[in-house]
Amino acid sequence: MEKDFALYKTPFGYLRMTYAGDRIIDLEITTDVKNNGVATKVTDMAYGEITEYFDGKRKEFTFPFELRGTEFQKRVWKALCDIPYGETKTYKDIAIEVGNEKASRAVGMACNRNPIMIAVPCHRVIGSNNKLVGYAGGIDMKRRLIDMEKENK
Repeated sequence: MEKDFALYKTPFGYLRMTYAGDRIIDLEITTDVKNNGVATKVTDMAYGEITEYFDGKRKEFTFPFELRGTEFQKRVWKALCDIPYGETKTYKDIAIEVGNEKASRAVGMACNRNPIMIAVPCHRVIGSNNKLVGYAGGIDMKRRLIDMEKENK
């Protein structure tokens, strides 16, 4: 299936949305803005929902996306989607939820490979010592997202 992308400005920089057909397959913050890509109905819908989220007006996402990964990664990503807005869980909590309490590092790797940042909320996963660790958008963005959600809960 052919892929294309669109760029949108956010409070955290440019959000690159890669799509295939009528589904988003990747969201990432980028500094590569040489080409805006091609916006579509699905990217505009996703951008609208993400903007509402950043404005504190949306807690869940309905835009269509497709998660491409291993079965383990998909189980982790589903567990991330089950973390309530404004709350956090540890990597170990997620490892237990997916059936292997010793898989904290594997959970971290699945979070690192999460293709749909923000909508699949890997920013809600923290270290067992309650420290913020690892996030594709950077620790500052992770902190700001967690704080924003707590304020708007």
